[in-house]
Amino acid sequence: MANPQEFRPEYSSTYVVLDRANQQELVRMAIQDQLLTTSMGGVLPEQPAPTIFRRVLDVGCGTGGWLIGLAREFPTTALLIGVDISSKMLDYAREQALAQGVNERVEFHVMDVLRMLEFPADYFGLVNQRMGSSYLRNWEWRKLLQAYTHILQPGGVLRITESDMVTVSSSTAYIRFNQLVFQALNQAGHFLAPAPDGVTSQLAPLFAQNGFQNIQTRAHVVEYRAGTPQGERYFNDAQYASRTLLPFLQKWLHVPEDYETTCQQMLADMQQPDFTATWHLLTVWGNRPT
Repeated sequence: MANPQEFRPEYSSTYVVLDRANQQELVRMAIQDQLLTTSMGGVLPEQPAPTIFRRVLDVGCGTGGWLIGLAREFPTTALLIGVDISSKMLDYAREQALAQGVNERVEFHVMDVLRMLEFPADYFGLVNQRMGSSYLRNWEWRKLLQAYTHILQPGGVLRITESDMVTVSSSTAYIRFNQLVFQALNQAGHFLAPAPDGVTSQLAPLFAQNGFQNIQTRAHVVEYRAGTPQGERYFNDAQYASRTLLPFLQKWLHVPEDYETTCQQMLADMQQPDFTATWHLLTVWGNRPT
């Protein structure tokens, strides 16, 4: 494999936060990474035999938390590679891998997966992707799944996790903020269907259309409450998102004049003892045909 430290140019990104050097987004991604893994019960909670994967690829790995967690939990995994378009995110990920003692098995590479996945055919036992809708538009999914088929070993597993937009919460301000984000994402082509579940509802059919077999799904319905560790992470994620997503909202929508007031009310509501929000997550996985 290429040296993960060698120079790679950064390409124009379709990620919803256009400033890839944004420190606030780096912090938010680290928070969200941990939030997702904890909410779903671990790194590979649905896989019956996770120790069989010798080489693993994490696409859009961000700050690397999922991949590092996998390396720590399953020391028999020989090689774990994370790719992301942001060199700043990957610099942070390498620091974390070194600090947690897994850097000899974990590599991070700057790569734009929408251009080319620079890996040999039949190479990985598992390809993982989480929250790809933050940079994938609806017309790009099919090509990417074909690329995953090429680099997966026969019988290898493709695993994709996405979420619905939050539509159930005790805070009307929080619901309104999520409606704005949904409208902008849908306008920009990031949803496969124009509905809050417009990505999750289409994943299993996409797998089938691209030839994957033994397709399975696992849904996670998570309720976040104020005053809990998970609720605090959820609050921090929303706090950063209200800032880092604003340029994206302004690009695709007429942002309401009371946007700042809405965000302030949302954050105030999320700190109230009776705050709740329900987040729907879905993991879909299937095997490349042998």
